[in-house]
Amino acid sequence: MELYVGLDVSLKETSICVVDGKGNIQCESTVISEPAAIAEFVEAKAVSAVRIGLETGPTTTWLWHELRCLGLPVICIDARHAKAALSLQINKSDRNDAVGLARIMQAGWYKEVQVKNLACHGVRAVLNSRALLVKIKRDLGNQIRGLLKNLGLVIGKAQGNVFTRRVEELVTEHPYLQQAVRPLLAVRERVSREIADLDRKLLGLAREHQDSRRLMTVPGIGPITALAFCAAIDDPARFRRSRSVGAYFGLTPRRHASGEIDWTGRISKCGDAMVRTYLFEAAGVLLTRVPHWCRLKAWGLRLVKRIGFKKAKVAVARKLAVILHRMWCDGTDFIWSTKEATA
Repeated sequence: MELYVGLDVSLKETSICVVDGKGNIQCESTVISEPAAIAEFVEAKAVSAVRIGLETGPTTTWLWHELRCLGLPVICIDARHAKAALSLQINKSDRNDAVGLARIMQAGWYKEVQVKNLACHGVRAVLNSRALLVKIKRDLGNQIRGLLKNLGLVIGKAQGNVFTRRVEELVTEHPYLQQAVRPLLAVRERVSREIADLDRKLLGLAREHQDSRRLMTVPGIGPITALAFCAAIDDPARFRRSRSVGAYFGLTPRRHASGEIDWTGRISKCGDAMVRTYLFEAAGVLLTRVPHWCRLKAWGLRLVKRIGFKKAKVAVARKLAVILHRMWCDGTDFIWSTKEATA
């Protein structure tokens, strides 16, 4: 008899439900949220399980990989899709959620989520750490600027050591302001050193990663953007068409069509926000700072004249995502073109 299992995972306990091919409940239980305990229950009560489903969550990656290593047919589904089905239940509980997940597995009404390998999650952890430190540094700089503006002291455009020297000059005659600003400056300098250290580590990772080095041949793409793109995609074969990558990173317009209503809005901004930001910045570098000529830059500059700089950057960012994926699949470097050929 075919059986289907639903797992509602929390940090301490996991609710398990087993249903048959008709959706009838065969058994239910609660075990600790450990792969060995879950596998022991499945082998005892549902050894013929066809699918074992769980939602995306904080511990999903770890559980999915461990259960797969134990030979279980575990499937990860999007928590938003599961919520759409489970919201039909009157009472919300872990037990009822496990029953609903088991019946989703039995009905086959789900879209499987690609669970990335642990190496990608390791690179992603370093990138997230750097992004957080960059945000902290920016917030500290803005806080210092705000404190000085209260007394009419304007720092102006300044970065790095110039920012620190400028602040020290402005607070020389304000003892109370010195006590407020100097601790922030010290923390900001420490954060800057940590960011520089992470940048060196990410550059080393990019040098060792062959696919990242290939993607860095694209104008505007640096080691951080290349690593973030590879970590977000993991397996390029999961996309049948390269143009789907732009939608995956939320760089395509939203659309709503119902009856006589049909409108297209701004970009969806779904998916990985960090990669989308890096691609947007890379598009700006390509349009403004890259001196070499290529078809992509010529196309982007034509868009700037027609729809404006910001919208053109979004379009070029989507095009960059498509090109990066196709290069990754084909194993080829970026093909440059001359200005005369483009004309």
